[in-house]
Amino acid sequence: MVTIIRNSWTEVEAQADDLAKHFYAVLFQHAPTTRELFPANMQIQRSRLLRALVHVVQMVDRPNDLIPFLGQLGRDHRKFGVIAQHYDAVGYALLSALEHYLGNAWIPPVAKAWTDAYGLIAEAMRTSAEAERGPASWLGRVVGHRRLSWDVAMVQIQTGQPIPYQAGQYLSVETPRRPRLWRYLSPANAPRQDGVIEFHVRAVEGGWVSRAIVAHTQRGDTWRIGPPMGRMAANRQSGRSQLMVAGGTGMAPIKAILDEMSQHPDNPRTEVFVGGKNWDELYDFGSLRQLSYTNPWLSVVPVVEQDDDGAGAESGTLADVVTRYGAWKDHDVLVCGSPAMVRATVSRMLVAGTPLDQIRYDPFTMD
Repeated sequence: MVTIIRNSWTEVEAQADDLAKHFYAVLFQHAPTTRELFPANMQIQRSRLLRALVHVVQMVDRPNDLIPFLGQLGRDHRKFGVIAQHYDAVGYALLSALEHYLGNAWIPPVAKAWTDAYGLIAEAMRTSAEAERGPASWLGRVVGHRRLSWDVAMVQIQTGQPIPYQAGQYLSVETPRRPRLWRYLSPANAPRQDGVIEFHVRAVEGGWVSRAIVAHTQRGDTWRIGPPMGRMAANRQSGRSQLMVAGGTGMAPIKAILDEMSQHPDNPRTEVFVGGKNWDELYDFGSLRQLSYTNPWLSVVPVVEQDDDGAGAESGTLADVVTRYGAWKDHDVLVCGSPAMVRATVSRMLVAGTPLDQIRYDPFTMD
């Protein structure tokens, strides 16, 4: 099934944009009520759901990663008002789009592979959603907004009731200036009794949501927040030391994990590498270094690709620097950052000899 799916997707991947347009056209015609689940402007959204579907289908040979993720995804989709019939409509549109663009290559084994894979995925999501009894989403009020650098802002949200996330997980958010454009953000703090969550947001080029958050968020704004997702966490029970590698705003989930660890009296030795193109991208390095001063089990190393002033950082990419130290075979490894950074770092570590089952990262990011 996996081989057929991957090979057939390769045949149409170059036409992904057109395939996405066909997908949504069929979906909205077949199930008109689904249109209200999406933003008015579909330019940014158009390929997101399709990419997500294809990515998940391609994970069907990794059940240990896929099944827990699908459970989270099903619970998360409750915030959209998704009902059982919507899963059927999405499947119909996906198969219709693939059939149209594969043409003569849409033979019975290909149709069966995609149909079976999507059926398994939809059933897992639907079952988890129906079993969930907690809120579909939470409302939170902006209580703090501050620029940490020219393109990064810290936003603090206080919710009416604490959201049951774990340090290292991520949450979907909807802001008042970009309704129905949900984005995933990682809290930079462990859960607190007062319900305050701190997010670090970088304004990316062409990022409708991120640029609005950084430039226009105001105290008193109301955000809607979806259920927690992801499985990033420090393994304090493995008996191994910890290695954490963070690029850009991947610093936020690492900071949350360290915040949670600092509340325990005994922790494994933990090495943290924080990287960026230059020192400006290490926007919150000072607070991590301060945390290392008060926690002897923690060591924090800055990494920059351009170190013009020789200010004491390791030089190179995170993948370069981390593997320069060896294979880290006696460490549990967490990697957080952009998809490209995660791919590069994990690939280099595997080549260097790091055991795959000791590396953890969230393989599914949509932004």
